[in-house]
Amino acid sequence: MIMSRELDFGKVQELMARLLKSVEESGRCDKRVDLVERELLRGLLELGLEILTEYVASAGDGDEGKTLDHGDRTLMRLKAQQQRVYSSIFGKITFSRYVYGSRDKQKVEWVPLDARLGMPAAEQSYVLEDLLQKLVAQLPYAEAIERLADFLGVAIGQRTAEAMARRLSGYSESFRRSQSPPPAKTEGEIMVMTLDGKGVPVRRPLEQRLQEECGISRPLWKSRVKYEKSSKRRQRGEPKSRKQMAYVGIVYSIDPFVRTAAEIVQEVQREKCKDERPPPRNKRAWAEMTQIEEGKVCDGQPRLFGVLANEVRVRTRRQSKPLVCVMDGQRSFRKLFHRFEQVTPILDIYHVIERLWNAAHCFHPDCSLEAEQFVDRYLQMLLEGKVGSVIGAFKRFAKKLRKGKRNNLGKVITYLENNRNYMRYDKYLKAGYPIGSGVVEGACRHVVKDRMEQSGMRWEAEGAQAVLNLRAIHINGDWNDFIQHRIQTEQNRLYGLAA
Repeated sequence: MIMSRELDFGKVQELMARLLKSVEESGRCDKRVDLVERELLRGLLELGLEILTEYVASAGDGDEGKTLDHGDRTLMRLKAQQQRVYSSIFGKITFSRYVYGSRDKQKVEWVPLDARLGMPAAEQSYVLEDLLQKLVAQLPYAEAIERLADFLGVAIGQRTAEAMARRLSGYSESFRRSQSPPPAKTEGEIMVMTLDGKGVPVRRPLEQRLQEECGISRPLWKSRVKYEKSSKRRQRGEPKSRKQMAYVGIVYSIDPFVRTAAEIVQEVQREKCKDERPPPRNKRAWAEMTQIEEGKVCDGQPRLFGVLANEVRVRTRRQSKPLVCVMDGQRSFRKLFHRFEQVTPILDIYHVIERLWNAAHCFHPDCSLEAEQFVDRYLQMLLEGKVGSVIGAFKRFAKKLRKGKRNNLGKVITYLENNRNYMRYDKYLKAGYPIGSGVVEGACRHVVKDRMEQSGMRWEAEGAQAVLNLRAIHINGDWNDFIQHRIQTEQNRLYGLAA
């Protein structure tokens, strides 16, 4: 960039001399070092603001003459200069510049100075946005704003921070599409895809939003109310908070890990765990919630599955790998996974263990040694591929139970029968496939719960999705690349060039 005039650092030199003099005086009175450090930080921020202000001023006022050619059009310089505010990490800078537009509407169509300086579309600088939103991805808005103010003395309102998050999140999809696959030599031999759901407390549940925005009438909760309901009082049994599901998906690769049924049982009992367990490689996580866009429902499950499927296709394009899909027994997940031609769907073993405990409690007291032994016995049978034998045994047991416990055991039997095709654990273990969804369970806690379910939090779905996008990018370790993508994309849109 060619400067319109030489930089004038007269005031900068004055500030610098004042700062050095303050340090000298602190030395004479033996001021404590941390107090000097804080004064230095304030002085350096003031110095940075002055230098940045001078840099912007040296770029001129953007006057390119009465007319200029922009693309295939001739634009006119508008009579009055227009002000622009630029919020940097040092503070706000206000400056005036000439703008150009068409003769008819006098609408601003080109700002030469903004293009010369690479100004962002919004008031906040890219650096300020980067620092604040990186904190927002990890902390509540109020705490993130407070921390930024403590460090830099920059005051930002919560609504502004929320708008910044939504704006920044808008670049997450294009960034996702632009990402290159990990190097082939860093991948494991098996590709794994898994997803699960975690509730996010929301101000308006999805059913209410469907009713208000789409005119789709659904009961706001299980029991239909045939009278005008009070907004000040919950119905008996109605949950304290409304939640909307956020679906979390993971794609990673891993090397085979061959184990026996007995070793799995020992791991479940926490008696023994192999130290040589291979770690997941190149793990990437995403989270999607169902949204309402232009009066249409955009279901989060298939949208997330599209992201996962694309990731798998990109990463297996040049190398053939077995694809494993670890899931719980949710029917909608099974339908999505079956879209792949060659895939091995596996029912998460920990969900199966929970059903075995339910069955054990039909015969033995809670937390009893007998119940534990019951679970271990039938878990080993399932891991050895004897699903039919377990189902047959449970059916025989059910005949001897009273109605309540018989119904409970019947639910376990139905669960095993519905998922029998995904419980060939003897073959999975022999091939070294993972059979547990601990990776996605941990991601649900880390991506969603730790950030979205803190005390008093209630979200609008759009705002929650924005934070989930940013949090996933940060957790995946892609934050710096994402920020560069965001800057380059916006600069190209505004000024027709890459930053």
